[in-house]
Amino acid sequence: MDGERISVIVPAYNNAPWLPRCLDSLLAQTYRNLEIIVVNDGSTDDTKRVLETYAAEHSCIKAIHKENGGVTSARLRGVAEASGQWIGFMDGDDEMEPKMYARLWENAKTYGADISHCGHQVLFPDGRVGFVHNSGVLRQQDKLAGLRDLLDGGLVESSLCTKLFRRELFEGLAGWMDPSIKNNEDFLMNYYLFAQSERAVFEDICPYHYILRHGSASYRQLHAHSIFDPIRVRQRILENCCPELREDTRRALLRNCLFAYGQLSLNLSREFDGYRERVRQLLIDQRAYFHLLSARNRLLAQMVCNVPWAFHLAYGVYVKLFQRQEQH
Repeated sequence: MDGERISVIVPAYNNAPWLPRCLDSLLAQTYRNLEIIVVNDGSTDDTKRVLETYAAEHSCIKAIHKENGGVTSARLRGVAEASGQWIGFMDGDDEMEPKMYARLWENAKTYGADISHCGHQVLFPDGRVGFVHNSGVLRQQDKLAGLRDLLDGGLVESSLCTKLFRRELFEGLAGWMDPSIKNNEDFLMNYYLFAQSERAVFEDICPYHYILRHGSASYRQLHAHSIFDPIRVRQRILENCCPELREDTRRALLRNCLFAYGQLSLNLSREFDGYRERVRQLLIDQRAYFHLLSARNRLLAQMVCNVPWAFHLAYGVYVKLFQRQEQH
């Protein structure tokens, strides 16, 4: 038997074809003191039957069935049902390597951390594998360093699934989460949990496998939630963060507005005209803070505000060059 119990929360919505792969990778963990809580969030496919079969065969798997309420409600329900001293998350269509939780728990205990986290790899539908980032670096973070790394997004990314959290961090979380946010809600939850922690440890290895498939979130078309929810998340954090993080948060907001405008500039359909102008106005309102951006991003932000047609041209060329580099 390993040390303290880890409760792994798995929200599942219409994951029947992939849920066995997910659960098998959890059952294969070398860290044996696991409680696996799968929250069936009102699935309309065969998810319930798959889950009940696994729960009947494995006492460590707890099946919860609820009406559809979205991934945040499923995660919060799972946390409420958890009995472990540590909480982890996994998506129902992903997989992880056998030593992932053993490594995260060992790092947490070695460095006295409230959060232990790592990188991930992306498995693309065409067979390519991308690593985020797999440098092997180990970084200890106090509260401010952890929050700054999260807001920066360069080394530490916002997925909940690559992290192990001490249970006490979740107190009050339900009141912080905004149920109307459907995209980037993991970033909002991560911010709260990092803000409650005193120390985190990050090891840049990639044992979590995020499996990208056609029809998954990353392949969906643009819509209001995908464009504006990430912006709303950073606005919410800006309203609530401590003074020491004000500039970091505003920089993150500006970068996200730029990214949103870039995504919209790749699809010049008239149906997105209102979205483009709304994001452009957000940047215009934030002009006084452009000095927080890198030189390249300052130039792009000024182009959006003053000569948006030039931004559309420059951004399209940049994306084509980036895609060409990725293919070689």
